[in-house]
Amino acid sequence: MGRSVVRAGAARCPRCSLPPRLCVCDLLPPVATRLAVHVLIHRHEQHKPSSTGRLVARAVTGAACHVYQRATRAHPAAGFPGAAVAPGREPWILHPSGEPLRAADPAELPGQPVILLDGTWRQAGEMLRACEGLGRCVRLPDADAEPSRYWLRDQPARDRLSTAEALLGVFRARGEAEAERGLRLHFELHVYAMLLARGRREMAERYLGHAPLLDAAPEAVAILDARGPDAAR
Repeated sequence: MGRSVVRAGAARCPRCSLPPRLCVCDLLPPVATRLAVHVLIHRHEQHKPSSTGRLVARAVTGAACHVYQRATRAHPAAGFPGAAVAPGREPWILHPSGEPLRAADPAELPGQPVILLDGTWRQAGEMLRACEGLGRCVRLPDADAEPSRYWLRDQPARDRLSTAEALLGVFRARGEAEAERGLRLHFELHVYAMLLARGRREMAERYLGHAPLLDAAPEAVAILDARGPDAAR
C-alpha cells in the first residue's frame, strides 16, 4: 500500500477535495440529464474526499446536494430535499430494498426527481427511514447490475455500488446513454486521481487499464500524469 502524498492539513480544492494540482473539476464537461438529481448526503460523509455523492453534485448539471442531520431530542431530522417534491411528480428514492425501476416512457416529461442516499449502508438505511413518505423507493433492475469499480475501498464489494455508480445504473435503465457515458468518465477520473493522491500509482495504472477513460479522455489523464504523484505535496 502506498503512502498518501497529501500532507495532513494541506490545501484541497473545495469542490473535488483533491490537492489543487490534482484537481479534476474542469477536466471534463458537465453531464446533462432529463432527470432532476438530488443527493442526500449524511453529515458524516460530506467532507470525505472519496464521496461520490459530492462528485455527482458537481458533475451533473442541475444536481443538488442536501446534508442530512439526524433527529435529536431538541431538533427533528433535517436536510431533506424539499425541492424534489413537485406537484404531480413523485420522487424516486434509490435503495436496494425498493421496487425495480421502470423503463423510460418516451412521452415522459423531463424533470423526474431522483434522490440518491450518500453514506455507509447503515447511514443510507437511516436516511431511507427518515425519508418515508417523501417518495417511492426504487432499485436498479437486476439485469442492469454491474460490478463496482469503486477502488477506493480497501475491499470493494462487487454488489455494493457507490452513489455515482448507482446513478450510472439509473441512466442506463432509463436509456440516457450520453449521460451514462459522461458520468462514467467523471467517476473514473475521480477514482484515478484519488488513487494518485493516496500514493497508489501502481493500483491507479491497473485501474486505468480496465477503464474507458484513457481512450475517451486521454487529455485529462495526461494532465494528471504530467503532474505526478509528488506534485500533490
